[in-house]
Amino acid sequence: MPGISGPQLRESLARDGFVKIPSVLSPEELSKLRAACARSTALAREGKWPYIRTLPKQFPPWTTDVSSGIWGVQHLMHPDLPDHDLFAESYFTDKVVGPVKELLQCGDDELIMELYNLLVRPDHDFELRWHRDDIPATVSDEEELERLNEPAFHAQWNLALYNDRSLIVVPGSHKRARTTKEREADPFEPAMPEQIIVEMQPGDVVFYNNNILHRGVYDPKVERMTLHGSIGQTKGSKHRSRNVLQHGVGSWVDSCDFKPLGDPLQTRANTMRERLIEMGRASGDVGYAHED
Repeated sequence: MPGISGPQLRESLARDGFVKIPSVLSPEELSKLRAACARSTALAREGKWPYIRTLPKQFPPWTTDVSSGIWGVQHLMHPDLPDHDLFAESYFTDKVVGPVKELLQCGDDELIMELYNLLVRPDHDFELRWHRDDIPATVSDEEELERLNEPAFHAQWNLALYNDRSLIVVPGSHKRARTTKEREADPFEPAMPEQIIVEMQPGDVVFYNNNILHRGVYDPKVERMTLHGSIGQTKGSKHRSRNVLQHGVGSWVDSCDFKPLGDPLQTRANTMRERLIEMGRASGDVGYAHED
């Protein structure tokens, strides 16, 4: 891992709720992924790929109607997406899985395939409201703190293919309930106390606790292609099932063919996929984490 050790990764994530690793992609990898993302985004904008994040909706479920524009492309490893093999390689690579194992302190035998999506330039100005991914804003202080104290059992990341300063976080907010000021703030408050913008260069990856208090602000005039993924750990499958399965990954994951990856990535991919399928079997109807 360039310039940062496993203990430093864990210390930064525990303290701040996020940690950035610079330049994890080679120029060749960056070029290939940009081209694949451009092709996938074009399909989505033309209404030829049904798995999208549509404007102005922040949370799933989304429709397939592109008339108001999109801000994301879902299910990059779906076997019907033309570049799924390249996306799968970028998901299961040691450049991503290595830091995940360091953060979770586990081996390949405990990892679960979760989500892999693409966040793109919206068709018009678009902002996300302040939120925690798996904790509704309506919970009490007591419930909020109780859920924040649960082990994460997953790692979530943004990997930028272009300059990206869309992610805004309140460092340390993953360890505490919201303050009175945060609870009473406008959902789109532009200057939350202590907030920072996470600035990323092409090829940088940031891992972050998905229950840190955060939001996104997207400029339609600035190109954006940021790979957005998560990997889980078997100990936390019950905690993660709703956050993962609400996106509909269970409807297609059993049809994935990872043979083109070759070993050892093929073996890693197949075993992680099987654990996701098992999580789906055990979970039933999970509903949605948020409503909007």
